[in-house]
Amino acid sequence: PLTAPTTATWSRGELLAVLLTALGKFVLMDWLAWRLLYIGSACTAWLGYIGYRYRQNPAVLRQWGLTRAGFAQSFRRLFPLLLLCLALFYAIGAYRGTNILSWHILPTLLLYPLWGIIQQFLTIALVAKNLDVTPLPRTAVVFLTASLFGIIHYPHGLLILGTFLMALVYTSLYLRGTNLLVLGIFHGWLGAFFFYTVLARDSWLEVFKVLGVGS
Repeated sequence: PLTAPTTATWSRGELLAVLLTALGKFVLMDWLAWRLLYIGSACTAWLGYIGYRYRQNPAVLRQWGLTRAGFAQSFRRLFPLLLLCLALFYAIGAYRGTNILSWHILPTLLLYPLWGIIQQFLTIALVAKNLDVTPLPRTAVVFLTASLFGIIHYPHGLLILGTFLMALVYTSLYLRGTNLLVLGIFHGWLGAFFFYTVLARDSWLEVFKVLGVGS
């Protein structure tokens, strides 16, 4: 169990904070197109929260799956699935004529996993895990979590579908003990490749063009 004040208090506060983070995405990223500001602010704020909770209760990192425990086993078990998905994305991109692979994907593959870890932390460590201690059946928790993760990627249809399917798998795996760091890293790699193949979008340019480093 989590530490004082109470598990229920932490759960309510975390779910509310995740909701506000999601609303911020629609305002800052979708409406104002401040992608770098939003991602940077969200990462900073949630890393700060993780540090705050760790200082209060060091065991919370293990409860969230943010330690090395199970990392190697989870990585080995999921790596073939990662390769299969990457091959599928490339094949879809080749069929649709949307593969735009360039050197931009290399720094994206290095940086995106951090954002992937934060997204998975919000989605499955806070939303799914907090819902999993309620009377809801686990299947409902998985479906609801995946639906929320898909909706947050509105209005991009393919992205909604892709993230919904990924969240179904990831939430199920996480609630069965899969390491969160592995899920976040794989999220980053899959997301980066999905953008440059299926979506024909250069996420490096989209995020960093405001700094003049994307060309």
